[in-house]
Amino acid sequence: QLKYWLGAIDGEYGYLTTQAVMAFQKVNGLTRDGIAGPQTMAALRDPIRPQARSTGERVVEVKKGKQIAMLVRSGTVARIFNASTGKPATPTPSGRFQVYRQIDGWRESDLGLLYRPKYFIGGYAIHGSTSVPAYAASHGCVRVGLRAMDYLWSRVPIGTRVRIY
Repeated sequence: QLKYWLGAIDGEYGYLTTQAVMAFQKVNGLTRDGIAGPQTMAALRDPIRPQARSTGERVVEVKKGKQIAMLVRSGTVARIFNASTGKPATPTPSGRFQVYRQIDGWRESDLGLLYRPKYFIGGYAIHGSTSVPAYAASHGCVRVGLRAMDYLWSRVPIGTRVRIY
């Protein structure tokens, strides 16, 4: 109900649940450990709900301060994802962009592997990764989990607007 993406409900507290809980913790200013402990459970009683800044039909918003990505539809947050953006030495650019290129598969770059990258400016992309920590750790791209990228693949076609702040 809170729009955090966790895949299909399967009754297991697995990787996707951990990623959703971590995104919730980031939004609510809690310890980012992916564990639904007492503080996290208490925050569910009156949770902070991130608001979209965009009003367009289809936008991906990335909140670098919170380390989350949101799929926005017509000004409404449709899904929230745990994300990891650029570390201080290699920050993710802020601004308004759009997806202009994509690769349906793995791409090996000089800086590592990118899964199904959706490029929004130069070599910067939203892409799947096996490492999506609780903090800014990338070389400037926006990392999400592999299955999160599979979910986003058809929902973020070329031309989709990307807003990073």
